[in-house]
Amino acid sequence: MTGSLDFVAALDAARRYGAAARAALAKRLADRHIDEEQRAAHGFAWVATTIAALEAVNDWAGADAAREVDLLVRRLAFAELLAQLVGGLPMGQNEIFRPADLGLGDAARDLASTCADLIEVDLAAERRTLAGALARGDWPGESLGDAEIDAVREQFHRFTEAEIVPHAHGWHLTNALIPDATIAAMADLGTFGVCIPVEFGGLGLSKLVMCVVTEELSRGWIGAGSLGTRSEIAGELIASGGTPAQKADWLPRIASGAVLPVAVFTEPDTGSDLGALQTRARRDGDGWVVDGAKTWITHASRSDLMTLLARTLPDRSGYAGLSMLLVPKVRGTVDDPFPTDGLSGSEIEVLGYRGMREYALSFDGVRAPGDALLGGEEGQGFKQLMRTFEGARIQTAARAVGVARRALELALGYALDRKQFGKAIIHFPRVADKLAASLVDMIVARELTYAAARAKDRGKRCDIEAGMAKLLAARVAWSNADAALQVHGGNGYALEFEISRILCDARILSIFEGAAEIQAQVIARGLLESRN
Repeated sequence: MTGSLDFVAALDAARRYGAAARAALAKRLADRHIDEEQRAAHGFAWVATTIAALEAVNDWAGADAAREVDLLVRRLAFAELLAQLVGGLPMGQNEIFRPADLGLGDAARDLASTCADLIEVDLAAERRTLAGALARGDWPGESLGDAEIDAVREQFHRFTEAEIVPHAHGWHLTNALIPDATIAAMADLGTFGVCIPVEFGGLGLSKLVMCVVTEELSRGWIGAGSLGTRSEIAGELIASGGTPAQKADWLPRIASGAVLPVAVFTEPDTGSDLGALQTRARRDGDGWVVDGAKTWITHASRSDLMTLLARTLPDRSGYAGLSMLLVPKVRGTVDDPFPTDGLSGSEIEVLGYRGMREYALSFDGVRAPGDALLGGEEGQGFKQLMRTFEGARIQTAARAVGVARRALELALGYALDRKQFGKAIIHFPRVADKLAASLVDMIVARELTYAAARAKDRGKRCDIEAGMAKLLAARVAWSNADAALQVHGGNGYALEFEISRILCDARILSIFEGAAEIQAQVIARGLLESRN
C-alpha cells in the first residue's frame, strides 16, 4: 500500500509548483518592493518550506532502516502537505495562503492531477492504524544511522526522564529557576560544549548532535533545552569571531558550564530591527562604559558573561555602528539578582518558557574591560551576530520538535487512560486522528530540522534552511500542544495537568529567535536572490 505510490513523481510535481510560485512572485516584485507584497512573499516561503519538508521526510522514509510505520507516516505526510499546497497553506490560525493569491490556479490543478493517487483518497484507516501503532508503543524510527549520535540521544533521553520530566511542571508552577544541581548535571553531560571545539574544552560535535541534545532536553522542559541556547550563541560568536586570547579565556569555561552566558541584544521598541539599537558603549581609559536599556533578556540574573550588542560608533547609522562586547558580570542570587555596579533589572512575568526568567535591563555606566570588543574590531557586531543566526534557529527548531513530541506523549497517555462511554477515548476516531496528525507533523518538523543541521555541518550557508526549520517546527509545536490539550478536554485547562504548561511553552516558539513573519521574509528574499 505505502510502497506502490510514486513519491518521486509527487516531489517533482511539487517542485514544479514551487518554481511556478517563485516565478509568479518575481514577476509581481518586478516593480514593487517585497514589503508591499508580504502576503504573497510569505506565502511563497511557506510553499518552499512545505516542499523542503516533503523532501526531508521522503529521504528519512526512504532509508534502508525504514519500517512500515515510517512508510505510513510518509504516506500521511505527503497526502496532507500536498493537499495544503493545492488547497491552502496555514501561515497562521486565520491566515491561509491559497494558490489564487499568486495566480497559481493552473499550477495547482496540475499538481492536484499529478498527485491524485496521494491526495484524493480516504485515509481514515491509515490514521487509525498509525494511532494503534502508537498505542502499542510502536513509534517511528529515531536512529540517525550513527552509533555515536544514537548513544548521545539515549543518554540525554535517560537524563531527561530521570532529572527533568518529574520536576519540570512543579518548577513551572512556582516560577522556579532551573536548580543549580540540574545545571551542574547537564554540564557534566557536556550540554554546554557540544559544538565548541575540542581544543577549547568542548566536545567538538556537529549541529546534528546539538539538535538531538536540544530535542531531548526540551521534551522534558523547554527551559532545560533553552539553557544551552545561550552557550550555543556565545560559543559560536567567540569561536568564529573572537581573538585567540578571547577564545582561550572564555570557551573552556563556557564548555564546562563554569560560565553561563546571556545574549543581550533586544531593546525596547526595536524588536527585530537591530539596526535601530541605541544602547551605547564608549571607551573610557583602559576599558568601556555601557549605557542604555535592553529587554526580553533571558537568564540575565544567574549568568556570568553578557554577549552585548551596542553602538560604539555613534556617527555611523544602522548596523555599521554596532559592535559586540564580551562583558563579564557578577552572577546574581535570589536576594540580589543584579549585583554588578551600574546594572539593574526587573523581571518580566510570562505565561511559559520559565526556568531562566525574562528581564528588562538598565545599563548606567556598566564597565567592561579593554579587551571586551569581540575580535578587537568595532563595527562588526551585526555581522558577527548574523553568523550565529543559522545555528540558533536550527537549535530553536529542535526545541520546538521536543515540545511537539512531549505534547503528543501527553495526549497519547491521556487517550489511553481516559475512559468515556465504556472505552478508552483513543478508540474514538477524532481522538485517533489528532494523535496520528500530531505524530506526522512532529516527524516532518524533526526531519526538516535535521536536514538544516546537516547543511550547516557541511559548511553550507543555510540561513534559508534554518529559517524553514524554525518556521515549520514552531507551527507544529503549537498545533500539537493545542491538539493535545483538546484531547485532555476540560482537564487540559487545569494548571495541575502538564499539558497546560506545554501550551504556554509552545506559543513562544513562533516569536523568539526571529518571528515567523521574519523567517518567511528571510526565506522568500533568499530564494529570490539565490536564483537571480
